Amino acid sequence: MASSHLEDSDIFQLINDSDSDCCTDNSESDVEGSESESDIDEVQSSSSATWGPPHQHGTRSVNTYSGGAVRLKTHEAPHVNKDSTPFSVFMLYFAEIIHLLAEETNRYYHQHVDRRQEGPSPRPDVTESEMFLFLGIIIQMGHDIRDRLTDYWSTLKQFATPFYSETMKRDRFLHILHFLHFADNSTEIDRNGDSYDRLWKIRTIFDTLNDAFEKYYNPSEHLAVDEIIVKFKGRVIFKQYIPKKHKRFGIKIFKICDAAGYTYDMKVYLGKDRTRADRDVTATHATVRDLCRRIEGVGHKLYMDNFFSSPDLFDELMTKKITCCGKLFFHLLDLTILNSHILLKSCGANWTHRDFVSPLCRTCWSLLEGVHLALNGPGVDPRLLDRSHLE
Repeated sequence: MASSHLEDSDIFQLINDSDSDCCTDNSESDVEGSESESDIDEVQSSSSATWGPPHQHGTRSVNTYSGGAVRLKTHEAPHVNKDSTPFSVFMLYFAEIIHLLAEETNRYYHQHVDRRQEGPSPRPDVTESEMFLFLGIIIQMGHDIRDRLTDYWSTLKQFATPFYSETMKRDRFLHILHFLHFADNSTEIDRNGDSYDRLWKIRTIFDTLNDAFEKYYNPSEHLAVDEIIVKFKGRVIFKQYIPKKHKRFGIKIFKICDAAGYTYDMKVYLGKDRTRADRDVTATHATVRDLCRRIEGVGHKLYMDNFFSSPDLFDELMTKKITCCGKLFFHLLDLTILNSHILLKSCGANWTHRDFVSPLCRTCWSLLEGVHLALNGPGVDPRLLDRSHLE
């Protein structure tokens, strides 16, 4: 039997593989306005930075966590307990969204009726119960792929599936599908204006779901910021094409999740922001800052990869009682005295950074060239770590 031990090169590959894709799709070839992930913010560390061994700058304490245990917020959902069904939990997050879908679908239909001069008599408004049934049918269709939409209501023996006709009549389903809407068209602003929101069609639904993530759940102490690519085959200008990813086409979403994998907050990447107010920082810095707005002041521990990490970001989050740890690009550090890998080995693996505000600890594994971890908490000497769990 082959040995299961990991070589240093294997460990290096695992550390650098931060791909968080959840599915694959390499078939898409028509991309409009796609943008590459290769544009990484260039950040230079403070010119006032000094580097040296940990004892030179002293130690710093870790922020004490005061956010409470991981749990459902019972004061927000007193009717949900350990005996509740999964549907009860589902309703916490989607009841308001279902109401919004029914409301906007009816609004769009009535706008259509008001514009026409003649035609069939108006149909009754879509109810929330019908919207639930409609979405249930859509989900079931994903497990039962057919050539044509009308085949689901076919009475032919080889196609007949009573579920669809018993749940909703075909014409009613097609009516809802035709007028399904997520926002009031009359509220659209000039798409050429600086304040235009590319996500305005579903912005209310997205924000409603995002707010529910925070409202009903208290996350764990340890959180992580990362990005995912959601498969999407439509035509939007902010669709991404990232050839090095397993899933090359889709919409990029930045997320902050807890140790259990619960999404606590998320943000859709809509392209370069022309109106971003915080021009004093990079786009990735601003993204993490925005995702952390709900976790300030309670001592959370936040982990991220080198796409997000920067000394300035870590220093800022420390002022908000957020302890950070992340991999850094070597060129982002002003390491004038650590300019070679050989010198790193001779000087030791654990060095600290200090500027006018607070020290930043930078840890380098000398066996893995180019792997540099930074944190705004106390440093750890890699020579004292037990590597047996990696083998």
